[in-house]
Amino acid sequence: MQWEVVIGMETHAQLTTQSKIFSGAPIAFGAEPNTQACPVDLALPGVLPVLNKGAVERAIQLGLAIGARIAPISVFARKNYFYPDLPKGYQISQFEIPVVQGGTISFAVEKDGKAEMKTVHLTRAHLEEDAGKSLHEDYHGMTGIDLNRAGTPLLEIVTEPDMRSAAEAVAYAKALHALVVWLGVCDGNMQEGSFRCDANVSVRPVGQKEFGTRCEIKNLNSFRFLEEAINYEVRRQIELIEDGGIVVQETRLYDPDRKETRSMRSKEDAMDYRYFPDPDLPPLVIAQEWIDRVKASLPELPGAMRERFVKDYGLPEYDAMVLTQSKGMAAYFEAIVAAAGKAQAKPAANWMMGDVASTLNREGIDISESPVSAGQLSLLLQRISDGTISNKIAKEVFAAMWEARSLSASLADDLIESKGLKQISDTGALEQIVNEVLATNAKSVEEYKAGKEKAFNALIGQAMKASKGKANPAQLTELLKQKLG
Repeated sequence: MQWEVVIGMETHAQLTTQSKIFSGAPIAFGAEPNTQACPVDLALPGVLPVLNKGAVERAIQLGLAIGARIAPISVFARKNYFYPDLPKGYQISQFEIPVVQGGTISFAVEKDGKAEMKTVHLTRAHLEEDAGKSLHEDYHGMTGIDLNRAGTPLLEIVTEPDMRSAAEAVAYAKALHALVVWLGVCDGNMQEGSFRCDANVSVRPVGQKEFGTRCEIKNLNSFRFLEEAINYEVRRQIELIEDGGIVVQETRLYDPDRKETRSMRSKEDAMDYRYFPDPDLPPLVIAQEWIDRVKASLPELPGAMRERFVKDYGLPEYDAMVLTQSKGMAAYFEAIVAAAGKAQAKPAANWMMGDVASTLNREGIDISESPVSAGQLSLLLQRISDGTISNKIAKEVFAAMWEARSLSASLADDLIESKGLKQISDTGALEQIVNEVLATNAKSVEEYKAGKEKAFNALIGQAMKASKGKANPAQLTELLKQKLG
């Protein structure tokens, strides 16, 4: 039987406010346990929550960026469950009337070796507070409770079950991650728990309309774990059904060491949480004037920037999409073009998607930490363009620039000069090299004249070797063709 995978995502993005969502307590990461929890967070008698305006504005920002409806009136509710790290015995969240409703996120996903555009519809994004944290290590067999995170502002972003593979789910999560960081509403630090994904996974026979029973995989804090967990869960469910078993709706955890999901608890439904409006919080009223002010403060969004890169710089859509995956990459690209001119837009895009990206990935750093500045790379591109060096030599120069970690604006020129890497474009010098190569490779000459095109490439290779890679490739090719008739 052929199976179709159905995936929906719930993502918790920690908002970049200075204090918690209902109190003035700080939210800095890494503080000593229970040093950032105030009476409101601890739910001491007589305290009342006060909504953080900055958290609301960040929710509005995301809503506008994804084309969602911003609810003019939304309501906070109490989500009731009992767990040691939830001091109130309930979580303040939003249920029936969330602040952000609908919206879409579009992204590229690779399929059969090609990049295809995919659009995922969002159900909602709602504000809520985070719970505390249970600590099970180094407590002599006991569990410790750290309430520093209790009350931390979260925006839970929920999709429709629109994704059909782990690759699509990862591509969606990366696109959402890039967007919230781009807007500045979340720092996106997955290691610190600022961006956590839950995946709802089910399978059904191809052609069946009804959804299968879903299992939720909680708190996936890396894109690699997200992909591994979904792929494992899909295999588990298919094998279970094909062996005559039944998938049980439940919440599961992913064990990255054993690369498998395991049961955590039975999955609750909304009725199990006994939601009701929080009597301590009035309805959240968002006037159109407030929405307009937030809209006016938004940065240029990735979609609009993509269109501009295609229109203004003549880039292919794929290049524009890659370059606008982060604000840092986009700014770096535009800085290169500003220094080198629009004619260098496509070469700049190629270098950023090639050598720059691969070197950043190898070292595990962000474009903001690149030791080669946009200005330095623009000079290197100009030296390729004016024939001073070839593309091949430029790669050698770039690697040397990366290692040099110099702030010198003329770094590319300095390295080309000191290493003697300037391209040979003098006709007389090239002619001498070609004559020597033809004289010492008579067999290749005969094979070329007999119609074997590969022999010409062999002669080019010998000539480049003789010039130590410095010969101007275009001039060398033309000269060799002339000599061979």
